[in-house]
Parts: sequence; C-alpha cells; structure tokens
Amino acid sequence: MTASQPPEHRPGSVPGRHNLDPHLHRYAARTAGMTASEIRALFAVASRPEVVSLAGGMPNLAALPLDSLSSQMAELIADDGLVALQYGSAHGVPALREQICEIMAMEGITGHPDDVVVTVGSQMGLDMVTRLFCDPGDIVLAEGPSYVGALGSFAAYQAQVVHVAMDDNGLLPEALREALAHAKQQGRRVKFLYTIPNFHNPAGVTLAVERRAEILEICAAHDVLVVEDNPYGLLGFDGQTYPALRSLDPDNVVYLGSFSKTFASGLRVGWVLAPHAVREKLVLAAESATLCPPTLNQLVVSRYLATHDWKGQVKTFRENYRERRDAMLSALEQHMPAGCTWTRPDGGFYVWVTVPEGVDTKAMLPRAVTARVAYASGTGFYGDGFGSRQMRLSYCYPTPERIREGVRRLAGVLASEMDLVRTFGNVTTRAISGPQFPGPDTA
Repeated sequence: MTASQPPEHRPGSVPGRHNLDPHLHRYAARTAGMTASEIRALFAVASRPEVVSLAGGMPNLAALPLDSLSSQMAELIADDGLVALQYGSAHGVPALREQICEIMAMEGITGHPDDVVVTVGSQMGLDMVTRLFCDPGDIVLAEGPSYVGALGSFAAYQAQVVHVAMDDNGLLPEALREALAHAKQQGRRVKFLYTIPNFHNPAGVTLAVERRAEILEICAAHDVLVVEDNPYGLLGFDGQTYPALRSLDPDNVVYLGSFSKTFASGLRVGWVLAPHAVREKLVLAAESATLCPPTLNQLVVSRYLATHDWKGQVKTFRENYRERRDAMLSALEQHMPAGCTWTRPDGGFYVWVTVPEGVDTKAMLPRAVTARVAYASGTGFYGDGFGSRQMRLSYCYPTPERIREGVRRLAGVLASEMDLVRTFGNVTTRAISGPQFPGPDTA
C-alpha cells in the first residue's frame, strides 16, 4: 500500500465503502463508545437568543465583582507575573491547597494540604481517578441517572457502568447491596462507587444523612472504593451543609471538589483529596496529562479567597439559584401536563422530570428546539440507553422570567407529543451506543 492509495483500499477499511474519516482504522478500541450528546448537536440552534435553554449547567456569573477581580488580576501580573506565568508543580500551589482544606472543613473534612492535588477542573480529577483504578472490563457503580461527564470518562477507560437506583433521598443502600452481590455472583470486579451525594446532577436529590454511614459500611465490607463528587455542596438553598462522605471514612473515599460552581467555571480549577498512598499516583497522572495546572488560574483563585468575602458571594449565588429554582417549580406546577413528575431540589442547579409513558424525550428534543426551548434528554445520563422518559432542566443560568417562558413552551411541546402518542401509539428511538461526552451545555 502507498500513501497515494484512497482510504477505501487501506487496511481496516471496508472494501467498496468510502470512509469520511481516513483515520478510522487507526483509532484505539476505547474510542468506540465515545458519542457526543444530542443537545451538543443542536447547540448552534439552542444557543440562539430566541431559544430558552434549560439544558446548560453553566453557572450564572452576573453577581461576581468583576471590577474588583479585574483590578486584582492586573495587580497579580504586576506583582507576581514571573511566577504566575511560569510552569508550576503538578501538585498545585501550596497556599491554594491550604485554603482548599479550610473550605472542605465546612463539610467536616479534616484534610492535609499534602493530600490535595489541584486539577484543571474536577473533571480532570475524575479522569485521573478512573485511569488509576480501572482496567478494561472493570465495573464502576454509579447512581442511575449519573453525571454525563463521569460516564464519558468511564467509557474512555473501557469500564462498565452499573447503575444503582435512587429515590428522593438519594442512593438506595439495598440497591447497592444487590448490585454488589450480583457482580460477585458473576465473578466481576467492582472498582469503585461514583456518587454525587449533594444536589445531584442530574437528579437534583440529596443523599439522606442517615444513609451515608450505611453506604460507606457496605462499600468497605465489599472492598470497594468510594469516589465522592461534590461540586454543589455549598449551594444548599437554606445554607445547610451536609457531612461529606470523606469526613466519615477518610481512608476509603476519594473526594472531588471544584471552584466552577462557587467562583468561576472558566478558570477551570478543581481538586482531588485522596488517601495519602493514592496522592502520589495522582500527581504522576497529573504530570502525564497536563504537566501542571495553570499557575495563573490557581493564584487568581487563591487571591480571591484571601481578599474577598467569598462566603458572602456563595450566599449571593445561593439566593439567585433559589429564586430560579422557585420560578421553575412554580412554572412546572402551572404548565406541565398531567402525568409528569419532577424532583424538588434543595440546592444545586437541576430538576429531573419524568414524562408519561410513550413519550421519548430524545425524539422530542428537535421539536422542542423548533419551539424555541431546549433541555437535556435523559438518555445522556445513563450508560445503558435508559432514560428516554426523563429530561434534565437547568435553572442556574436563565432569568426567572426566561425560565417561566421556557417551561411554558416546553409544556406545549410535551402536550402535543402526548397527543401524538394517544393517536399513533408509543414513539421509540434506538438506544444510544454508549455514554455521551459533555460540553458546557451538559456539564
């Protein structure tokens, strides 16, 4: 074969078929399950100003003190530019790691700065943890539904996701026992439980405090690590913080945190707090992935924490999101057709809606965008194609007025879809081939 041969005659290609991607035969097997989220495919349309997007998990940053922040960033460059613009340690800036420990103490965590690894967003931390612990074919347990970005990382390392049922009080301990027993019966190895205990993405529910110790005991008894993802923990609408799983079992919990929801998502600063033996491997993984997280971004966050009333800022965020949550819940009560149910979050960004039997939210999505409203369909939050009767609605970014209008439009689309189902029967679509990968629209 020569370089001049057309793609259809190269090894790995199907004879007589022209491949649009001439590199298709070169990709690693792990790429087979990588698919973009359906809302990303419609994002060019959904992001138009006339479309009310209830799909995105983007924080509302309008309340940030931008004038003060811009002055501080200029001072940072002027005073410490030679440090801020230079390579740094893969471990992270020491001062910021100390501040992170102070933040985690608000949820009962006693952590040492040496065991904190700063990451480029908590998504990087999740990716590194999966890379360190999962071999192809290993099982990862995750709530059903679960965060789309986590499912993408698990798929990238060829781990199999087994979903564990939730109710309005979070992960069900008995369902966890059953999943572990089933894996053992099959001779399969469960590497860790991935959980978002507070103001879950996408379900919006919070793990009941009385269940937390029980779930940790179950995992410890089965020698299963717990990966706790907690980006929303400080965004409870009543100001309440819940005891982190890490605070109850420091030796068997890897904790993921982020400044994306409590400060600025664009800075991409997160962290992992790991048992000491795991920390060194995380640093090595970070070096191989990024060499080091951006020093400038870390110093911006560190100065912000040291000089601003960041707790007051988080309180402002909570109040803004609570107002938007209330607008969404009242609009759902007012407009949604009979037979729909939804969760009632006490914090965070999301409401999880279940629609009547026969309606497929993935199939309905293009028609919703045509009606100038967008959402994230439920199938993207499962690793097995389930979720066709669910959708995630985000209230974090639009104004209350836009939320109410968006829900009104969505209810009209859903009512029309229900009419079609009554007339022509159930609408079904082919299950997706694997987990979807997030963008800012689904994060």
